[in-house]
Amino acid sequence: MECTIHWAGPGEMSFVAQTGSGHSVVMDGAVEGGGRNLAPRPMEMMLVGAGGCTAYDVVLILRKGRHDVRGCEVRLEAQRADAEPRVFTAIHFHFTVRGRGLKPAAVERAIKLSHDKYCSATIMLAKTAAITHDYEIVED
Repeated sequence: MECTIHWAGPGEMSFVAQTGSGHSVVMDGAVEGGGRNLAPRPMEMMLVGAGGCTAYDVVLILRKGRHDVRGCEVRLEAQRADAEPRVFTAIHFHFTVRGRGLKPAAVERAIKLSHDKYCSATIMLAKTAAITHDYEIVED
């Protein structure tokens, strides 16, 4: 896996990431840090990555178990350290899983497997952050 980050240049705090799979992502800084607030911050992208990674796992695990999953949304709330380096110290994941006849035990198992075994992003972030989760099931 690889990526290349390009700085937009003098007077800017924007960066464009080109991923090894050929996709581009723009990142920018806060106004108080010299950015123009035109794109997500790099640390927000880390949170996005963790949310995407675990949502992918949960859907895949439920599908493999032949559960009728029809939607999955994950809302993350994170706290960061007050001093540098401002690592994540706590991250809460709230899953809303939609489907037909989904059993709470199956959803809980999928989330637990993702957080404990499969989601590399969450497992890395757990080195500095307390990871918690909850979920709700919506009948579709």
